[in-house]
Order: sequence, then structure tokens, then C-alpha cells
Amino acid sequence: MRPRTLDDIIGQDHIVGQGRLLRRAIQADRISSLIFYGPPGTGKTSLARVIANTTKSTFESLNAVLTGIKDAREAVDRAAERRNLYGTRTILFVDEVHRWNKAQQDALLPWVENGTIILIGATTENPFFEVNRALVSRSRIFQLKSLERKDLFETALRALADKERGYGKWRVTFEAGALDHLVEVAGGDARSLLNALELAVETTPTRWMPPENTGIYVSLETVEQSIQRRAVLYDRDGDYHFDTISAFIKSVRGSDPDAALYWLAKMVRAGEDPSFIFRRMIILASEDVGLADPHALSVVISCATAFDRIGFPEGNFPLTHACLYLATAPKSNSALAFFDAMKEVEKEDAEVPNHLRDASRDGESLGHGEGYMYPHAYRDHWAAQQYLPGALRGKIFYTPSKSGYEGAIREEVIRKREIQAAVIFGDDKRENALTWSAASKGREGWFKRLSGGRSALLLRDRDLILEQCTIRRHSRILIANADDGLLLWEALRRAPEGLSVACVHDEAAKSALLGYASTLDETERPLIWVGGIPLPDQVEAAFSCTQFDCILSREPWRHSRGGAAVFSEFARTSRALLAPGGIVVTLQSPPALGGKIAHLLETVPDEMIRKLAEAERTFFAVDENKPELLWNAQMLEAAFTEAGFSVAVTPIDQEEDRLLTERDIAAWFDKGKSSWGAFIAREMGDEDFFTIKKTLSERAKQGPVKWKWKSLLLKAAFV
Repeated sequence: MRPRTLDDIIGQDHIVGQGRLLRRAIQADRISSLIFYGPPGTGKTSLARVIANTTKSTFESLNAVLTGIKDAREAVDRAAERRNLYGTRTILFVDEVHRWNKAQQDALLPWVENGTIILIGATTENPFFEVNRALVSRSRIFQLKSLERKDLFETALRALADKERGYGKWRVTFEAGALDHLVEVAGGDARSLLNALELAVETTPTRWMPPENTGIYVSLETVEQSIQRRAVLYDRDGDYHFDTISAFIKSVRGSDPDAALYWLAKMVRAGEDPSFIFRRMIILASEDVGLADPHALSVVISCATAFDRIGFPEGNFPLTHACLYLATAPKSNSALAFFDAMKEVEKEDAEVPNHLRDASRDGESLGHGEGYMYPHAYRDHWAAQQYLPGALRGKIFYTPSKSGYEGAIREEVIRKREIQAAVIFGDDKRENALTWSAASKGREGWFKRLSGGRSALLLRDRDLILEQCTIRRHSRILIANADDGLLLWEALRRAPEGLSVACVHDEAAKSALLGYASTLDETERPLIWVGGIPLPDQVEAAFSCTQFDCILSREPWRHSRGGAAVFSEFARTSRALLAPGGIVVTLQSPPALGGKIAHLLETVPDEMIRKLAEAERTFFAVDENKPELLWNAQMLEAAFTEAGFSVAVTPIDQEEDRLLTERDIAAWFDKGKSSWGAFIAREMGDEDFFTIKKTLSERAKQGPVKWKWKSLLLKAAFV
């Protein structure tokens, strides 16, 4: 009953299900070196055999229990001959690869490295401990999981129905509870189940099977005699050590002091080296607590020093002290930002900006240091200026958490970052917020805010969207309006073994995203669709997939401006593409909920502010004559409810510090080009209109304003 094709494989949908990375690689015959890791009876060898049946490459198989270096070298020699004479690739499957010692595994390295063979290894042991690190680094590891009850039932029923390889020629029935017992005791092992099923069926009537079409009744007693409980797998050769310290660190990181104490006691009782435990806690104090509690590192180091002085048994107290302090401390892993910065350094060694260079040596002749603003000469000892290289301006590495001490500095860091970005990017990046006309469509929009201050905003929007859905490593995700890549790259990171499809509006956007992804392996790059959300038949033709687990988008109607008809089309198409239980999440800013000039003015007479606020409310009211521009949450909710979704639309308060420029103000108050300006002038009269413009110009000179608006977060579940 071993599977022969991908469709025969039962379970393991997370790696070989429709649209998954491994399935696409097998179907495209673009297999790279692989290691399949999982318990016995989960289909590791079967999956390798399926690849053998699918690939055009020559497939060779070795069992590490029965073979050694000599057999491996002979297989490599045959592979080299095929490659040199016929240009044919060879896939070498090594079952139980962990049985080979380090020298035997090393023998394969050069041939895997130069492409003579593509290695597929299968192991029941953790490959990170049992397989040569060099082989692991050159292979993609897929973990197979024990089969679930429904998968084992399907396995048994297939065997009972198959007339060629199973018992479909007989009418096999089971006593109530007998088949359930087989499935239960098999414990996720399909091989154990099929062996027991074979024994139970073939020993029930007699020593020989009865004639075809004869009924066979299998009793519960026969089943109980046919299967024994599987032996518990015992981790050996270091796994116990690593698994226990892993459980300890994860318990401390998860702020569970009880579990942390249990695993600590277990390690001490087993004779673990206390210096090793302290070493891991020192790392954790910086990696997982960090600036949320800056004292954590000092406490752990002090406890380690105390232990060195007193030793066991009294040393248990400082050991416990450090453990409990870390387990109960607020957590932040923002120190990982260093590795993001390191990646940028490795990618590009950018020059130091001129104003940051040392002025003491070449200041006069080369102008080094010119333009630098000395922070202590400014209010709050801070001045907004560019500190990163020009190629990295606007780049964010450090994202403060909301925990402990770091939570107290978070708002200050973000506020300064936004103002700093505004100065760095300059006014030439600015887009108009209150202007719309036929000539400006696609270039200017209703909600175009300061480009430089958007970094934190974009990250906040991204996290807000992703918090609404559960993304697993094998999830299938479609992202609408993905031109900026904001959601796409995070989707790829969170679902590396699934499918991420980006819908962009033109070939230029597609080229930009593919250029950014050029450093990724070909099978890991995003799949991109040019146009709006594709129809189901288009998706199947383009991506060999008809259903997605999530459809995500930020500002999905930026190009169409929204409206009931647009919402309905989006909802119907989304439902057709979603798997049962799938979810749609969008974040969109309606024009009517955008920032208002009336909120920014403080020095004009109250009556004039009231009049301006009323005029703005009228301008942004939903109008049947302008449905593509002016819409509300009720229209959005109605469209998705009508399509059969369970819908929740939540208003989200948004704000940012914004630097207004004369260019902004001139564009807003241009009655000839700005629809907002023309309407407000008619409602208020020219005298008041220009008074407001003058007042706003004066306010802009004083520094940033607090720009506030609302976005609508849509969460629609397909039940």
C-alpha cells in the first residue's frame, strides 16, 4: 500500500498539500538536497519513492544500516558518469542516514556540493544533532508529523478497499471498536497500523485466505492480539541534554516560573554543569529580556559570581534567584535588531554621510562635518537629521517593545524617528492629502501623508493586519495590492513552506518585487500576479492552487477608490478563493474619516473653526453621486455579509507627527485644482478661506502637527 503518487500520500498536508513548497518543487522536478525527519511510519521513505516516480532524474537508493562508504562511492561514480556522458542528474536516497558515522557522511559532501548528486536523506533522529552539520546546511529539512486519527482511518479504509494491493476482493468487517483500537494503538504510525491490519485480517479465518468475495469478520479480540503498543522512542546521545535546556529556556522566555524551576531542578538532579546553565541565562538576559529590564543582565552575572564563590549545595540559591528573576521579568527581544543591521553591513558597505565625518582633519579642505547639527544646542538636546548612509535612509532596525522600561521609552523613540524621517526625505516626496481631480488621479490621493514618517506607521499597520489571523509555516496566503511588499515579505517569513501570492498592479511593481527577492532560492521566491485579485480558474492555472487560507491587504482599494460595487466584487472573489475557515483581513482609510484642517487650528475665532468643521463634514459626507470616493463602514460590512462572510469592521484611530509645508498648503487651498479647496471656499467665502490658509501657514512654521484619522479594519471569516 505504499503511495505511488503525491495524491496517494495521506497526511503531511503541511509540506505536500496543494500549493505547498515541496509539492511545487516535486511537480516542477526542481528538487534540491532534502532531509526528511519524523517518527517511524509517517511516510519518509514513501515520499522519497514518490519523488523517484515523478522525477526525470536517475534515482538510486541506499540503506545506511546495510551500506557504507564503498557503496556510496560506487553510487557517486555512477552519478558522475551519467552527468558527464548524458547530462542526467542523479538523486541518491539514503534511508536511516543518521546511522552513518561522521566519516561516512563526510564522503558525500563534495558530490552534494558540486551537484553530482542530489541527496535525499530520511531519519527518525533530530538531524541537527545526528546528521553532519555540513550536510544539514546544504539541505532543506522537512519534518513529517505523526498521522492523525482521520489519516490512519483513511489509510486502513484504502487498504480494505484496494483490490490490487489490499483486501478489496473480500468483504472485511470489524466488530464495533476493533478498527478504532487499531488506529489508537498505532499512535500515528501508518506502517504499524497496516502490519497489524494484515495480521488481523489474514489470520482471522484460517491459515489461508478464503475465496474472493467471501466475508471476513475481524473481532476485537483478534485486533488486540494483532497489535502491541509501540515502544517509546528514547532520545540518546545528547538529545536529553539539549531538549531539557531547551525546555528550561522556553519556560523562562514564556514567563512561567513553575515550569522553569522544574526544568532547572531536573538539570541539577541530572548533574548538568551549572556554568552551562548560567551561560544560557546570561544570553537570555540580553536576548529575551533586554531593555525591558536593563538590570536583568547584572542580576544574572552577580548570581553566577556568587555561585562561583560558594558552590553547591548553597549555590542552588543564586541559581534559583537568577532563574526566578528572569522568568518573572518583562520580556523584549529588540536586541535582535543587531542582526538586521549586520545583514545590511554584509550586503552593502555604505559610506559615512559627509555631515557625520570627522571635521577635525579634513573639515576645511573637504568640508567634512559640514551641516552637522550639534544635538545639545537644541531643545531637549535633540535635532532631527540623517545618521544612516543615504542608501539606507528610513531603514528601521530597532523596534522597541511595550514591556517594562522599554515600554517607557517606546513612544519617545518612535516620535523622534518619525520627525527625523520627515526631515531626511524632504518635501519633494510629499503628496497631497486633500486634493483630488481627474488630472491628479493615480498621483495624488485623499490620504497621502508624509513619506518619511511612514516607517513606524507601516509596521504598525502590518502588525495590526497580521494579528487578526493565525499564519502557520504551511499557510497559503494571497496579498492584494501588494506593490509595496509590506505584507509580502512578512508572509514569506511566517509561511516558508506554504504559498505566498502577491497581486500587483503593473509589470513595474512585479519587477521591483522580484528584484528584491533575487537573493532567495528560486523555490522560495514569491509568486506574483499582475492585476486585481485573480479568479479561481486563473489561480489554478498560474499557481496550481485553488484555495487560500488568508487574503490580506492594506489599502486594497487605493486604485479603485472603493464603493459598494467594488466591495461586492472583492468579497465574492475572496469567498471563491478561500478554503473553509479562511479569513479576509483588510485595512483601509475612507476619505470621510481622514484628517481635518479644522482640528489643526487653535488661534482662529471659534466661530470660524465651527464653520470650517461643518463645511468639511459636508464635503466628506457619503454622496450617491461620488460612491467611488465617499463610502463608510456600513457599505463595506454589507458587501461582505451579503457574500456569506461573518464580518467585523473595527475603526482604528491613527495619528502621526506631520510637518506641513507651504507646498502642501498651496495645493490644498488651490481652488482651481483642489476639489476640497473649491468646496470650502464656496461654503465659507473668500475672506474666511484665506484667513484659514494664512493661519495654517503660521502654524506650520512652529513645527509638526498631530495629524489624526481613522482606518477601518475588516475581518471577514468564511464559515
